[in-house]
Amino acid sequence: MSSSMRLDGPRLPGSGPRAAELDPWLLWPAVALLLIGLVMVYSASIAVADSSRFTGNRSDFFLIRQAVFLAIGGVAALMAFQVPVRTWQAWSMWLFLGGIVLLVLVLIPGIGSVVNNSRRWINLGPVNIQPSELVKLFTVLYAASYIVRRLPEMGSFRRAFVPMALVILLVGALLVAEPDYGAFVVIVLIAFGMLFLGGINGKLFFSLGLVAIIGFATLIRFNELRWGRFIAFLDPFNNDPLGKGYQLTHSLIAFGRGEWFGVGLGGSVEKLFYLPEAHTDFLLAVIGEELGLIGVATVIALFALVVHRAFAIGRRALLLERAYAGLVAQGVGIWFGVQAFINMGVNVGILPTKGLTLPLMSYGGSGILVNCIALAILLRIDWENRR
Repeated sequence: MSSSMRLDGPRLPGSGPRAAELDPWLLWPAVALLLIGLVMVYSASIAVADSSRFTGNRSDFFLIRQAVFLAIGGVAALMAFQVPVRTWQAWSMWLFLGGIVLLVLVLIPGIGSVVNNSRRWINLGPVNIQPSELVKLFTVLYAASYIVRRLPEMGSFRRAFVPMALVILLVGALLVAEPDYGAFVVIVLIAFGMLFLGGINGKLFFSLGLVAIIGFATLIRFNELRWGRFIAFLDPFNNDPLGKGYQLTHSLIAFGRGEWFGVGLGGSVEKLFYLPEAHTDFLLAVIGEELGLIGVATVIALFALVVHRAFAIGRRALLLERAYAGLVAQGVGIWFGVQAFINMGVNVGILPTKGLTLPLMSYGGSGILVNCIALAILLRIDWENRR
């Protein structure tokens, strides 16, 4: 017990981390993804920015904003790293409740901003905050705290699963109301994955997983937009290629043009008003077109390293009897892995189209900020493990 308390304790003055104390197999792949994302956001958005009144016809509009997001995210990460893991544990419930409040506020007309028929942003003057991005991190922190508090009861359906399920259903109802089905899927998978790692009964877990799949299928079937996208996803070139299958067909064309080595950085044709959301949801398609299979494989390898290190850091924390820290680290790994997989699956046509960005890479202030904070927490957990 004393060892655990010492590991979670505050740092002494002058005891800040040296570069050698930070996990290079986590830090540098994450930095590489952030920087590759910055370059590719500029490449994917240059034509749209140059021709839009909204951007003032400035071709570097999205580049500058993404660079500012990265700078803010870097500062926030440095600040988050200074916070001991035990402090995150103490504040996890309040952060999660704050996230729910933000999800309620975004649905209020006059507070939430509507873009593309979705009310997902809160306008704060020069910036927009997307609460669903914050709630992903808050779900990881809260779920880890919940599991640690309920460890002796994790085999019980009524005492372990039901309370958590009710909370996640509340969050899900608010996300569906926006609507933001992609964030809902990610948050449900984070919660389910962490409950599984926390020791919930295996038969119960898989039974509930089946129920969740049926529930998601029902949501898709009785939503005209989602059902149309699903039908188009099954055969995008024959099922409404100029309508609901439009994004997917042009994404696949982009990958096809890229072949092995790509057409060269900046040489994408699909980003020239053919592929919508090229700098956000479909950034990987532009990477595939310009950098080819080699570029896509490099991005996948970097994500695999980040997720692997997250789970390795979590296992090390659990061996040191730091259950909360270990679950948070593995929860972040689930989050990054699941969201990256879904985004990539959408881009290559193995999953129906969703409004999910590629973590650490796609354009967006809220996403970059929260991703950087999550990485800082991971590095903090690893640093405390080493101490």
